[in-house]
Amino acid sequence: MAPRIWNHRMEYRTMGKMIYGPQGDEIQFDDRLLAHLQVAIITKFRRNECFAFTFVHAMEEGSGRSTIWLHPTVPLRFRYAGTREAKLNRDWLERLLVSANSTTGLRPVDEPAPESASVVP
Repeated sequence: MAPRIWNHRMEYRTMGKMIYGPQGDEIQFDDRLLAHLQVAIITKFRRNECFAFTFVHAMEEGSGRSTIWLHPTVPLRFRYAGTREAKLNRDWLERLLVSANSTTGLRPVDEPAPESASVVP
């Protein structure tokens, strides 16, 4: 069974992984966030851009935060725990890309409220 957690909206979320580098370092995110991070990261890689990525570790991993350098030539894989593809939130993608283009690099940000968000077809 796929790992599940409660999110801030008190909903269960399925946990997927971003697997990065030749050692296959695994970073856990809920599937919905992971889908949005995937689009943001691949968008940057398609432009042959490298950038910093800062994230907070889950409590099970000892908490804390890390920053890694993402580069298009380094192996990267996204592994989802669930089978359904997430509907992408355009506003959330834009916020992630703005973050990725900043001097501090990509950082996961909260999803905008559904009533103000537009869905990517």
